[in-house]
Amino acid sequence: MSCALAIAPPTVPPPEGCIDTQVLGHILLIGINRPAKRNGWTPAMFRQLAEAYTRLDDDPALRVGVLHAFGDHFTGGLDLPAVTAYMQRGEKAIPEGLVEPHDFGQPGYRRRTKPMVVAVKGICFTVGIELMLGADIVVASDNCRFSQMEVQRGIMATGGATLRMAERAGAGNALLHLLTADEFDSAEALRLNFVQKVVPAGQELDEALAIARRIAAQAPLAVVATRLNVLKAIEQGQAAAVADFVPVQKQLANSADAAEGVRAFVERRPAQFSGR
Repeated sequence: MSCALAIAPPTVPPPEGCIDTQVLGHILLIGINRPAKRNGWTPAMFRQLAEAYTRLDDDPALRVGVLHAFGDHFTGGLDLPAVTAYMQRGEKAIPEGLVEPHDFGQPGYRRRTKPMVVAVKGICFTVGIELMLGADIVVASDNCRFSQMEVQRGIMATGGATLRMAERAGAGNALLHLLTADEFDSAEALRLNFVQKVVPAGQELDEALAIARRIAAQAPLAVVATRLNVLKAIEQGQAAAVADFVPVQKQLANSADAAEGVRAFVERRPAQFSGR
C-alpha cells in the first residue's frame, strides 16, 4: 500500500478470519482479514466488525471510519457453511447492544452516528455490497466485480440490498441485479450510485483515506448532525428532517466548535476543532 499514513501489516488471521483495526489520527482503519478465503464472512468476523463500529462511535477521539480489505478482493461474500446454521435458527452473529454495521435500525442494535468510508476492490459479492451500501461514501477500484447472488443460493439478501439498491437506483435497476444474480463492474456500480468514485486498482484505499482525512478536519458535531439529517430525510421524509433544522442548528451554534469556526474565519486560518 502506498498511503501517506503508515498502514500496519495485517495480523496473521485465525482460520475463521478476523477484523484488524488501526488508529490513524482521528481515523479508525478497519481491515477485513481473511485473504486466503477471499475474505469470506464468518460469525466471528461479523461480531468483530460490529465491535469495531461500536468503538468508532464510542471513542470521542475518533471522527471517521475507513473499511477496507487485505488481499486482492474485498470479499467473496458469506462463508455459507459457517453461517447457514445461524440462518436456519433465525439468529444473528452480532450480539445485541453493538452498532450493527448494515445500519438499518434493527431492534436491539445501535445505529452508527459517525461517517464511514469504504474502499472496495476485486471481488465484492453479497455482504460486501450490503456493507458498502450501509456506509456513507464508497471508493471502488476499476477492477471490481459485484454480484448480489443470494437467489442463486436459495436465500434472500437480508443485509440491506433490497432496501438500498432500490433507494439508490430505482426498483427496476435493483431487481435487475437482485433477481438475476448477475455480475456487474465498477462502471455500472457508479452509474447506479452504489459507489461514489472509481479509481485505478491499487489507489482505492489512498483515495478513501484522503476523503476520511478531509471529513476528520471538519467540526465533528456538525459532521454527525449533517449525516443524521440526511438519513432522517431518506428514512422519515423531508418534513421530519426540516423539523430538526432549528433545534439542531441552535445546539451547534452554541458549541465551542462553532465559536472556533467563527474565529478561524475572522483570522483567515484553518479551524482546529475539538468536538465540543
